[in-house]
Amino acid sequence: MHIAFYAPLKSPNHPVPSGDREMARLLIRAMQSAGHKVELVSELRSFSKTPEGPVQKEIHNSAARERARIAKLWQTVVKPDLWFTYHTYYKAPDLLGPDLASMFELPYVTAEASYSKSRDGGEWKEQQSYVVAGLRQAALNICFTQRDEIGLQEIVSNERLGRLAPFIDVAAFSADPTPVHSNQFVTVAMMRPGDKLDSYRMLAASLAQLEHIPWTLRIVGDGPSKAEVQACFDQIGNRIEWLGQKQSQEVMEILYGSGVYIWPGFGEAYGIAYLEAQAAGLPVVAQEVAGVPEVVKNGITGILTPVNDVSAFSRAIEQLCANSEGRFGMGKAAREFVFAERSLEQASRRLAWLLEKYVRRDQ
Repeated sequence: MHIAFYAPLKSPNHPVPSGDREMARLLIRAMQSAGHKVELVSELRSFSKTPEGPVQKEIHNSAARERARIAKLWQTVVKPDLWFTYHTYYKAPDLLGPDLASMFELPYVTAEASYSKSRDGGEWKEQQSYVVAGLRQAALNICFTQRDEIGLQEIVSNERLGRLAPFIDVAAFSADPTPVHSNQFVTVAMMRPGDKLDSYRMLAASLAQLEHIPWTLRIVGDGPSKAEVQACFDQIGNRIEWLGQKQSQEVMEILYGSGVYIWPGFGEAYGIAYLEAQAAGLPVVAQEVAGVPEVVKNGITGILTPVNDVSAFSRAIEQLCANSEGRFGMGKAAREFVFAERSLEQASRRLAWLLEKYVRRDQ
């Protein structure tokens, strides 16, 4: 099929690296691998931190112009067979796809859409209404996590829901890892307010309880909260190596040279970085929170600790430090898990099956 792809939160061409941008790129590649022609139909970003005012007005005006542009284009060229929207939610509704899909009689599909009933009222209700309308219009809503699927079940029938496990391109991790015996920890995360900053704070507090053992931590990341993040680790001293923002190849090399991936993961939809770390043969220490259990197998590929329990998080790190054999075993299991269950190739086959089952049957 010829698929029109759109990501209202962040275009796959956005200059700032993130898990969201990476998954948009991976979805495109997965569909292309299945034989589909995928076209990035628009780079309009509908994300806003404010529910009303000049910013929202400009977003809606831009969306109207973009709908008109695409509609005019499709009247002169061959229109696509399907509209595919990645990651729509109340702060980044799809203001293009539902209208254009209706106008040109195209099947509409969403992936990783989020719905929370609490947003039906209050200041975000208008933006939420666009999300709900799109979800109900969709021939298929692809859910990456059980949490998202449960949310969508409140407004969409199960017949319009499909599951796709989070995945990565494992080809970049084809080299066999060499076990790192030192307590060399690593984390890869943006530095921004909210859940990311909260995770950094918990990480620092947990490591502060481990002064009695030798360890170092390499942090890959940058962002507007960099100064606040660095301040969290002031009490720890020179055990932290600040590496800043890195490209994908550099991140992979850093992961291969590390021993344990540690990141609390507040608010993580699932976390591509967890999958990449495991593909490099690293066990993970994270919290059993949000979508993290979808990508880390507790007790097998890593250790998931209770939410907000700093001491438990610290003990989990220490446990892996004290048991090299167990750490290597978890790392081996982690790599096998990602290669066997979370590869781009598997995702491509699953996507092809979902689109065949849910979309072609309606055409």
